Amino acid sequence: MMSDCPICRRAPADPKYRPFCSRRCADVDLQRWLGGVYAIPGEPAEEAPGED
Repeated sequence: MMSDCPICRRAPADPKYRPFCSRRCADVDLQRWLGGVYAIPGEPAEEAPGED
């Protein structure tokens, strides 16, 4: 059993793009990662010595 596409919630049609249903949904997900929409919460990073 295949799960639904995480972007549009339709059942995946092409196993080539799994877990997405299409190239479009895979590209939407990539753009969200590149645009900073997805983030892992955590403590602010400390600056390395010598960085101002």
